[in-house]
Amino acid sequence: MDGSTDFTPHGKHLIAGEWIAGEATFNSQPAHGDAHAFSVGTPDLVDRAVKAAEEAFWTYGYASREERAKFLDTIADEIEARGEQITAIGTSETGLPEARLNGERGRTTGQLRMFAKHIRDGAYLDRRHDEALPDREPAPRPDLRTMQRPIGPVAVFGASNFPLAFSTAGGDTASALAAGCPVVVKGHGAHPGTGEIVAEAIHAAIQACGMPAGTFSLVQGGKRDVGQALVQHPLIKAVGFTGSLGGGRALYDLCAQRDEPIPFFGELGSVNPMFLLPEAVKARGAEIGKGWAGSLTMGAGQFCTNPGIAVVEKGAEGDAFVAAAKDALSAGGEQTMLTEGIAQAYRDGRQRFEGRNAVKPVLSTESDGRTATPNLYETDASAYLQDHALGEEVFGPLGLVVRVSGADEMAELAQGFEGQLTATLHMEDGDTDAAKRLMPIIERKAGRLLVNGFPTGVEVCDAMVHGGPYPASTNFGHTSVGTLAIRRFLRPVCYQNMPEALLPSDLT
Repeated sequence: MDGSTDFTPHGKHLIAGEWIAGEATFNSQPAHGDAHAFSVGTPDLVDRAVKAAEEAFWTYGYASREERAKFLDTIADEIEARGEQITAIGTSETGLPEARLNGERGRTTGQLRMFAKHIRDGAYLDRRHDEALPDREPAPRPDLRTMQRPIGPVAVFGASNFPLAFSTAGGDTASALAAGCPVVVKGHGAHPGTGEIVAEAIHAAIQACGMPAGTFSLVQGGKRDVGQALVQHPLIKAVGFTGSLGGGRALYDLCAQRDEPIPFFGELGSVNPMFLLPEAVKARGAEIGKGWAGSLTMGAGQFCTNPGIAVVEKGAEGDAFVAAAKDALSAGGEQTMLTEGIAQAYRDGRQRFEGRNAVKPVLSTESDGRTATPNLYETDASAYLQDHALGEEVFGPLGLVVRVSGADEMAELAQGFEGQLTATLHMEDGDTDAAKRLMPIIERKAGRLLVNGFPTGVEVCDAMVHGGPYPASTNFGHTSVGTLAIRRFLRPVCYQNMPEALLPSDLT
């Protein structure tokens, strides 16, 4: 690439190495800059892409770890070679600032290289060997070897809020390709140009590394029938999804209703509660309030780990925390949302809070168009536990303070939360006993537990867990971030009394 920021999308799908146009088109809706036309996906295109992925699996699924690692590294290189163009089209389509897109691109290439290193190491194969015991009584034991093997073609749905790190070449795609699984991506309509240029990078890597053309395909746009055709295609063996609870649950049900049910790895929604313990509020309540406001409004609140609920005891010290959060939020201005639809959903969520007698507006603001302004509300534990709607995620810069009368009510409230991606304790040493009481509860509720921090931002590393009990995700035993994400697309295979000539090379 020449480093130019000029990039005009051609609007085609990438199907098994070919850029294919369709008869119907849709226009992108950029936050700024020119709109572009893109071909609309169809069930027929899905069928072609999935069949090509199945054909590719017979080669790609049996490629060496080094070949796959080199492929992942090359994808990262090709993305970086298009860096300025990716940032330009990404900021135009999403309204996200350049610094955010540059950082997300680094995270995306970092994930790819992390998985390349991970599969080179080979520990993920979980190889086990029980040698034969022919003389064992009362019965001999056969020679048994086990390792993880790829499952086959994987469907990935791009996410609205992360056009790079959770979309075309994001974590689901990177971990599936690392496992040895070809991928068919359904691009998100919020950033089709960004998806296209990243698909070009993957296509270039396929050509450079001599991988089968069907190793990766991108189907743009399309209505529900396209997503339905993808998850119900009999050759698809698993689905990775990041999105809304309603959309994700519908796809999850379709996966379960197949003649051959398949796993649906969906991240669906979370309010990520923070529990502010008394000594911490006394020592630095205003500081925590200011920090919470910054976390709530980061990226216009469009993070899946946005801490939407703060739990704090009643009283003057809790009041000071709320006042500090209000002051900090009041200083924030309008922010551009990812799409007009997301902005409207944010306004609808705000209206849910406005219309409830048990909820007190602390900071109530109006917004219109594609913008959002911060809002803050307050209620008590009794009202929260009686009204399920108060625990539903509002995607945007809206916070809810839930006041409790003491440690007993805080523990009762914690029990009432649904599954979460994260749960946070703000504490001082004097809060240790109270924290110990909460720990068994929040450990059952969330996939990641924090102390004295804010959950926005998910480190890409071996130990990270980005998942949790339903509805945070549909499979609590897995994560969509970190090297453990590869396990979603592998299955154990045992080889009994197998001649060495027939064993996979990684077992010999």
